[in-house]
Amino acid sequence: MTGSLDTVLEGLRAAAEPTRLRLLALCAEGELTVSELVQIVGQSQPRVSRHLKLLCEAGLLARLPEGSWVFYRLAGGGGRANGLVRQIADLIPRDDAQLARDRERLAAVRAARAERAAAYFRANAENWDSIRALHVDDAEVDKRLLAALPPARVAGELLDVGTGTGKVLELFGKRGVKVTGVDASLDMLRVARANLAKAGLADAHVRQADMYRLPFDAHAFAAVVFHQVLHFADDPAAAIAEAARVLAPGGRLVVVDFAPHDLDELRARHAHRRLGFADAEIRGWLAAAKLAPAEPVALPGNKLTVCLWAADRPNA
Repeated sequence: MTGSLDTVLEGLRAAAEPTRLRLLALCAEGELTVSELVQIVGQSQPRVSRHLKLLCEAGLLARLPEGSWVFYRLAGGGGRANGLVRQIADLIPRDDAQLARDRERLAAVRAARAERAAAYFRANAENWDSIRALHVDDAEVDKRLLAALPPARVAGELLDVGTGTGKVLELFGKRGVKVTGVDASLDMLRVARANLAKAGLADAHVRQADMYRLPFDAHAFAAVVFHQVLHFADDPAAAIAEAARVLAPGGRLVVVDFAPHDLDELRARHAHRRLGFADAEIRGWLAAAKLAPAEPVALPGNKLTVCLWAADRPNA
């Protein structure tokens, strides 16, 4: 544990109240909104919000606004009381009757969230399925992505830009990698949260963010992934440059996207802005971002070829 004595005392005082301990125990299970916490603990929103404010001010919880919603989770990423909040959460007894009831209500909240996400996915599943039929099997793409980012490359944290349904977060999170995903779409983030909860990845986090203005410090991530995202971007070069900014020295950036193609219906039906990318184009953007491109991998499919472009940030 690091920090001053005053920091520790502030954190302990904030946690030393029954409802706030319940809120910490719930947030230790994953990100939750104010309305979800209100539903679980059975108290008024103003009262719960006051408790949450105190926990955030003490550095025990992180507050993440997302559109009209706000998510709460245990403080992390260098938060001043991160070590303390983990120790407090570990001390909370799981066999307490009140906390057991809270976990039952949390399970019901997650089930409702998953059903809402599933309904959204069902309404839009045709879009993804019709594209998948045009290119190589997802399992082969996943295999190559894992090969491009072996354990030594993701010893720190991985950022998935345009995370969508959270597929890349699941792929690496299940292998013990610390993962964070960002997406501009609130609907897709809700799908991702449901998928991550179902996979039991409580430490995998997602948040709403603009790929051109990532809300992270420079050199924050050991790896950054763009998985089938850049063809939606207005300015792919700027997105790559911003991703390079948050990539740590020795880190690796991987772009997974289509090679050039002539399926113009993807623009009308699926909002693709670009019909794939030439190798020289991607490599030029990577080099302009002061990254060293590796040899690309091409995976031909039915009508579309998926390519993986990797590039490294030099250590010096």
